[in-house]
Parts: sequence; C-alpha cells; structure tokens
Amino acid sequence: MRATGFQVAQSAPDTVSVSGALTFATAADALTSIRAALPGRQVLDLAGVEHSDSAGLACVLAVLAPNEGKVRVRNLPPNMRKLAQVCEVEALLG
Repeated sequence: MRATGFQVAQSAPDTVSVSGALTFATAADALTSIRAALPGRQVLDLAGVEHSDSAGLACVLAVLAPNEGKVRVRNLPPNMRKLAQVCEVEALLG
C-alpha cells in the first residue's frame, strides 16, 4: 500500500522527520513544509518515507542545496538511494 500524503515533524531538537509519500503529488508542499521546519536543525530524517519517486528525490536535494554541509540526511529510503545512484547524485545526499 502506498502512502497518500506526507507529514513533517520536528522530532528532536536537531531533527526534522518526514513520513508518508514524497512524490509528484506531494513534493511541492513537502518542500515548503520541510524548509519551514528546518531552520536551526541539522538532520533530515527520512525513516518514515514509505514511497518516493524522482520528485521526492528532487525535493530532498532542493532542501539540501542551500544548506550544503549544514544538514545531514538520515535513513534515506532504499528506493530513493537507488534513484540517486542512477542519477549520479548520491554524493550530494551524504
């Protein structure tokens, strides 16, 4: 069963957690929500992401780009890692 939405939570003082789906349908709203929650935090935890596609990967990269070296990605979903490898952007995810 695929997730139909996403949630963004500040799960620890230094962590923003994302759960649900990061897809074409949710990526724009997810990007806005993640950016709003991220200031002052150093970790983007994707353990709860149940489904992602290329738009989800683009969302994560768009979050990381202006925060280069300041934000780490934790628990990158296997399908997102594979897509990042194919796109040759895995190094950008840490």
